Amino acid sequence: MNFQESFSVSLSGLAAHKLRSFLTMLGIIFGVAAVIAMLSIGAGAEREVLQQIKLLGLNNVILRSDPVETQEDERGTVIVAKGLNLEDARSLNILNPLVEASVPQKELEEKTVLRKSDESLATLIGTLPELVDVLNFNIERGNFFNYSDVHEARRVCVLGHTVKRRLFHYEDAVGKKVKIDNLWFTVTGVMGPMPQTTGKGGVGDRDLNLDVYIPLSTMTYRFDIDKSEPEVDQIILKINDEKRIKEAANLASALLDLRHNNIDDYNIIVPEELLRQSQKTQRIFNIVMGAIAGISLLVGGIGIMNIMLATILERTREIGIRRAMGATRKDILGQFLIESVLLSFSGGIIGILIGFLMTKAISSYANWKTIIDIGSIFMAFCVSAGVGIIFGIYPARKAALLDPIESLRYE
Repeated sequence: MNFQESFSVSLSGLAAHKLRSFLTMLGIIFGVAAVIAMLSIGAGAEREVLQQIKLLGLNNVILRSDPVETQEDERGTVIVAKGLNLEDARSLNILNPLVEASVPQKELEEKTVLRKSDESLATLIGTLPELVDVLNFNIERGNFFNYSDVHEARRVCVLGHTVKRRLFHYEDAVGKKVKIDNLWFTVTGVMGPMPQTTGKGGVGDRDLNLDVYIPLSTMTYRFDIDKSEPEVDQIILKINDEKRIKEAANLASALLDLRHNNIDDYNIIVPEELLRQSQKTQRIFNIVMGAIAGISLLVGGIGIMNIMLATILERTREIGIRRAMGATRKDILGQFLIESVLLSFSGGIIGILIGFLMTKAISSYANWKTIIDIGSIFMAFCVSAGVGIIFGIYPARKAALLDPIESLRYE
């Protein structure tokens, strides 16, 4: 009996018990679907975190204000620590030899930006021109403001991608005017699209496409800012030696401790360390999710073995007849091994389709980014085929070793 005949006989045997064959495949179906869904979720989460961390710049150190309302020093004097200030930014730039640039930022949230009948809520960012180079921002149209704008506290702004789209739609925004609070600003540039942050790296949980950038001096002189708030919300340090980022962060911390009398009113975030921690967490996540999916496939394989053993028992007489008609042990082994592989193969195909649908559903309804990798599909498919072979060998071998005479007598 050649392979084609064995395949035909195996297919007929499975078709004769459709419901049983389908129920046997369920373990493989859900196992493969779980593998694809879990890997796609993990890949999507990893890419999103990488985008956010790279947005902060792997050669940067981020300092965030963390105001302390009251704290007593060693003499019992009550101190109010407001966080970071402009002099901190200047000192870090001058006194830390590893710092190439020090860029302060001040944020004013939920500002209404108007243009004719259109409006958009935005986060107003007061900063300096170096921000573009430090964070590798993409200016889609126009230019970022310059130091002449900073020195003269001019009313100029750069719009985030979403703000521009809401106010100007398909019009060119550069050179046009928008109103922020009661002040008119001239648009000098428009930012390219950026990923939404989720709190990694200290930039907060917000959509960066809803930011509007203005000179820091303009914000200081032309907007009412609560005096109890930090003068600067964030300082971004660009480090000139990527191998000495940790050392640069320690030097910055020591300098700020001196300037702030050892009051802990700021936080330090090192994106490079965040990246390493994120990659470690992602590896653990993949291992755990892979183990869970692997257990599903193991259960599916055991189900295949169980059904194949039951099938052999009820088809013992048929095996005896085939042996009596000239079928060899190799033919019987091949027949039942093909049946096992067909079950796992078919379950793998259906599992891939369900896994793809699950991924799309998770992406749509849970608002999680997912990435379906061809490699994960190939791996899941190979594992399902391997399960069929591994768990089908024992039943097939048992069928092949049956005594033909005893099989013919079996009732």
